Amino acid sequence: MSQKILITGASSGFGRGAAIELARLGHTVVAAAETWPQVRTLREDAKTAGVSLDVIKLNLLDPIDIAHAGSFDPDVLVLNAGVMEGGSVVDIPMQRVRESFDINVFGHLELVQAIVPKMVARKSGKIVWTSSMGGILVVPFLGIYCATKHAIEAIAGSMKAELEPHGVKVATVNPGVFGTGFNDTGAESYVQWYDEKAAVVPMPDFSGSLVGQADPQERIDAMVEIIPADKHLYRTMRPIATIEAAKKWQETEWTQDV
Repeated sequence: MSQKILITGASSGFGRGAAIELARLGHTVVAAAETWPQVRTLREDAKTAGVSLDVIKLNLLDPIDIAHAGSFDPDVLVLNAGVMEGGSVVDIPMQRVRESFDINVFGHLELVQAIVPKMVARKSGKIVWTSSMGGILVVPFLGIYCATKHAIEAIAGSMKAELEPHGVKVATVNPGVFGTGFNDTGAESYVQWYDEKAAVVPMPDFSGSLVGQADPQERIDAMVEIIPADKHLYRTMRPIATIEAAKKWQETEWTQDV
């Protein structure tokens, strides 16, 4: 059955791939991109792919953009936009910390509070949060990014319990290290503010961790499968191998010494 789907962060990577494929499958997709150039590029991408997308501008730091996106009434709301900022917790500028939470968490929460009441009123709908493997475990020097994703895990879990009695489903998708360019950007984001001489904790060389990133298609395929589905697991983590690593990490939190 065709559904109305709104996807944030659809200008590239997982969001772009899922938006185009869901539209190809016959769903009505509103795809949100952060800037007007990205909006125009995504429209051209959809045209090239031979699909119809309603592409809107959505900067999650802009209340006007959030209000406009909140005027839609989708069957499924996919909260996929995000930023990654590297840096040790004791060195990263607070401006970057606040921006990370404003984009990854608070902007999306504002969108939730605009759209989900309509779902509750009709007793149907679904919210899919893009979390991360970093919402389950912690990656050193990406602690603030992981903190935003841990926040998403708590919010999504609470929403699931709160909204289930009202006919609204909630789920998460948790990507590992995929080659979309997102991790590469996060790995170098600190260079604009980092001062090696003044740093409390020196930054390591991230280049090795970026080798052999997984093919994004595995995650895109999973999103395309679960977003419109009536039944699926609450958490969908890809690559598959990441699931066991995340579970082992959770076990160590009960056994490791300080």
